[in-house]
Amino acid sequence: MEKLEHIGIAVWSLAEAIPRYEQLLGTNCYKTEEVDSEKVRTAFFRQGETKIELLESTTPDGVIAQFIEKRGEGLHHIAFAVTDIRAEMEKKRAAGFQLLSSEPKTGADNKLVCFIHPMSAGGVLVELCADRPAD
Repeated sequence: MEKLEHIGIAVWSLAEAIPRYEQLLGTNCYKTEEVDSEKVRTAFFRQGETKIELLESTTPDGVIAQFIEKRGEGLHHIAFAVTDIRAEMEKKRAAGFQLLSSEPKTGADNKLVCFIHPMSAGGVLVELCADRPAD
């Protein structure tokens, strides 16, 4: 893994959270987008080399809505940049980590992503992410 790519934070409402995080971080949200496959809307902030991603569920039964119902708003995951996501997934699988998908998915910010189950990562949801190849 190359570096910490972003920190994901679950929120009920981007409309409420974006101004709060703009004030907290002293920087503007530079991008919002919807990721249909994950049933989320995201908002991104940049702090130096690291990004902060706010995640709002687009459905009442989405993963983020379920997370917030159970744990409240807050830290959802940490993401690490990788060069070759499939190779990294195989290395993690071979090392005994439980992946939440067998193939990378399309994620926010033009990335391919795969999550490692928190049960095999010390209680932390870890995301592997790689830039999507140019078409």
